[in-house]
Amino acid sequence: MGREENELRVTDRRRIYLDDEGAERVNAEQEQPSLKPSYVEELETRTKAAERQVQEVQARFDQLRQQLQRETDETRQRLNRAADERAAGEKAKFIAAVLPVLDDLNRAIQSENTTREALLEGVRGIAGSFQSALANAGVESIESVGEEFNPELHEAVDTEETDAEMDGRVIEEYSRGFRMGDRLLRPARVKVGRAAKESAESA
Repeated sequence: MGREENELRVTDRRRIYLDDEGAERVNAEQEQPSLKPSYVEELETRTKAAERQVQEVQARFDQLRQQLQRETDETRQRLNRAADERAAGEKAKFIAAVLPVLDDLNRAIQSENTTREALLEGVRGIAGSFQSALANAGVESIESVGEEFNPELHEAVDTEETDAEMDGRVIEEYSRGFRMGDRLLRPARVKVGRAAKESAESA
């Protein structure tokens, strides 16, 4: 009787079985609950939370980008309007300065029994008024006659043989050149001196 009790005591509660290949397997893990499903659920929960956070950040980013784009477009439009208004104001100011010149021209046309000298003096006055209007607008004429020929300021339309002293210099101006600051509005059309061959060889 005691022997049977000893046998009952040594018998464990694990199930032993043979698989198809005859190998023994122990199912002691069956008595313990598996932790894997809860771990996977926790990972899935974290993943979904991270995805929601990414979506929220992306939505906020898109919203900020659209807002920035709207503000940029509005600023660009405002600057364009300001530039257009400034350009229109400068144009109106220049036209207002030129209108008296037009008035003088109309008076000269309508005048009768005007001598040649008086008409010439009137034209000189009109040209002076127009030069003043250009100067007030920031336009300046380019000095040409006697100056060294500069292809950036002068357009050579003719040459003429001269002494060595005037070689490569402007000797006559056909039309005045103008610039505004660093911008060339129109080059001066000029005649350039060219030293005679004998003079050039002796020099």
